Amino acid sequence: MSQIFHGNFQSAYLGFYAGAPFIGKGYMSEGLRLVLRHAFSRLGLHRLEANIQPANRASIRLVRRAGFRREGFSPRYLKVFGRWRDHERWAITAEARRR
Repeated sequence: MSQIFHGNFQSAYLGFYAGAPFIGKGYMSEGLRLVLRHAFSRLGLHRLEANIQPANRASIRLVRRAGFRREGFSPRYLKVFGRWRDHERWAITAEARRR
């Protein structure tokens, strides 16, 4: 988590990465479960947001399974490997997580 805001926002951004040898072993799902628990209980956040490149289907599946919903599209959002890349904006709120 980064850019953790308290006060009126009570939100943060989520970033993650897994190396090729670890893909498909459940580490990211378990790690995300723990991060969500920490974010919404201990830190008292209301919202967690992840921005993901549209072609990154594995990351989109990961956040969707965790309860995130797609909220929008941000053209040329972030420079990755020297090029501006589009991203989809995915988020989860404390209320959605409790359902």
